[in-house]
Amino acid sequence: MVTVVVYDIPNDRLRLKIANACKDLGLVRVQYSTFVGYLPYSRRSELELRARRILGANPGNVRWFPVCERDLCLAREVSAGGYRPWR
Repeated sequence: MVTVVVYDIPNDRLRLKIANACKDLGLVRVQYSTFVGYLPYSRRSELELRARRILGANPGNVRWFPVCERDLCLAREVSAGGYRPWR
């Protein structure tokens, strides 16, 4: 299932580790603190374990949202180049 991962982590070193974990799992960065990609349940569980280990008791959070294909088709983007479908 396509998964959107967002995080808010004040510590630069920990933030980089989370970004690298997302990349390791095959996710693609779409914003500074947002990644998107296909993650089956087992890989989402792996992301949770890695995020818990990386954050520990430090401030910050990592959230992920599984998105069905039907809803993903409704995604849109507005940028300096104008409006376009997300995909």
